[in-house]
Amino acid sequence: GSHDSFSYWVDEKSPVGPDQATAIKRLARISLVRKIIKKWSVTQNLTFKEQLEGGIRYFDLRVSSKPGEIGQEIYFIHGLFGIKVWDGLKEMNSFLEQHPKEVIFLDFNHFYAMDDSHHHFLINRIHSAFESKLCCVECVEYVTLLYMWEKKHQVLIFYHHPLYQEYPFLWPGNKMPAPWANTTNVHKLLQFLETTLGERSRYGTFHVSQAILTPRVKTIARHLVRGLKNTLVHRNLPMILNWVKAQKPGVMGVNIITSDFVELVDFAATVIALNDLLLEEDESDT
Repeated sequence: GSHDSFSYWVDEKSPVGPDQATAIKRLARISLVRKIIKKWSVTQNLTFKEQLEGGIRYFDLRVSSKPGEIGQEIYFIHGLFGIKVWDGLKEMNSFLEQHPKEVIFLDFNHFYAMDDSHHHFLINRIHSAFESKLCCVECVEYVTLLYMWEKKHQVLIFYHHPLYQEYPFLWPGNKMPAPWANTTNVHKLLQFLETTLGERSRYGTFHVSQAILTPRVKTIARHLVRGLKNTLVHRNLPMILNWVKAQKPGVMGVNIITSDFVELVDFAATVIALNDLLLEEDESDT
């Protein structure tokens, strides 16, 4: 999985998003400040299509309306506004059309400046993009690849808002817990990942291990122009990747792992290779 999957493009000419504090919104009237915000908002380099081609199957999504804009258009957002959600969904659907056995998870977990009419608009967009590819809510343990292939489903949508109850194809957010370490220290992050894996639910939910470091205000202040990638990610990715390599998938093991800048190391290939351990278990059982 990728963290803030859509943030490969954010519009530094747009106003700062409603996900930011009032003080930052005021400062962002200066265009240089928006350039700095962009350096810390971008957590991916690859487009959705490139991420899909590189093996990413779980997408972490934050969305917002544009306050003051006429209509109900919804955009991706992380500090600054990204592309329209509709454009992203179409890009993903076109990949799925070409690869009918691939399955993706879309996790809509943060909503900003959205009332119920915005939500209904977005949910209708999701349905229009994927239609019969959408997998309705089911017991998590039943949802194997074989199950998806038989039903010709390719998309699971997780929707962290009470309106999920009105649509059978929206999975509740509590089926996709993603505990967040909120630290700049890689040792604390790895300890947190170990602890939360030990606490994960044995049955009934998916589970996201967020292998990401989060800058504090003072981190940003000290390294203004270096940005997230050069300050936190480059230096710590090798240690994070070593942790990933040591994991086992399956019950009480890792399930979905997310990272920033997924192409900087062999992140996707390393996570995918963990599945071989499950195959080995199956063979030893038989």
